[in-house]
Amino acid sequence: MAGRSFTLRIGLFLLIAAVAIGVGYVLLKPSDQLPVYHPNQLDPRLVDPAVKGRKGEHHIADFDLIDQFGGHFTMADVKDRIIVADFFFTTCATICPKMTNQLERVQEAYKDEDRLLLLSHSVTPEMDSVPVLAAYAELHHADPDRWRFLTGDRRQIYALARKSYFAAMDEGDGGPDDFVHTENFVLVDRQRRIRGFYDGTSTVDVDRLIGDIAKLLKEEKAP
Repeated sequence: MAGRSFTLRIGLFLLIAAVAIGVGYVLLKPSDQLPVYHPNQLDPRLVDPAVKGRKGEHHIADFDLIDQFGGHFTMADVKDRIIVADFFFTTCATICPKMTNQLERVQEAYKDEDRLLLLSHSVTPEMDSVPVLAAYAELHHADPDRWRFLTGDRRQIYALARKSYFAAMDEGDGGPDDFVHTENFVLVDRQRRIRGFYDGTSTVDVDRLIGDIAKLLKEEKAP
């Protein structure tokens, strides 16, 4: 009888231990679900004063810019694709070449993925004309179906950088004396919500972006 009682206690102990281990694994294992970022969750330096305190879900604003082919490009042209956005200029000799090279890696990693679109916005649109952007896109082997380079209205581009993508820490109005220079890549889902920020000059961080795109594509595919 004593032996049976001992066996039951051991069995109960092992069952409790197995349940505890299972619960611990579920709680501690990394989640495949990416966060959804809103202004009040971000470094205040990234959030334009006009957006601070705004409640509800944050979504990237619509836009009307010009791509490397000279056509108007809007959010309607993005359709229901995931976005990776950055802000650059073609004459930059510091961080921009590194960023564009890293975006080449992202494009290559998802060369057969129609649900992903890279958007590179020029912060010197007065210099980055359509022919300049077309040459730059060709230099970096940009697939036009998966990577668009955008120019157009300067104030609109700067408002996107600061009020939509939260890609720049400095304040400004997009005027002639204003300038955005940021290494941030921003990952956006099909609902136009921000899902990640990455240092576009860092191979390690862009590796993280490539992995997070896979997570987001899996999430978007789920019913």
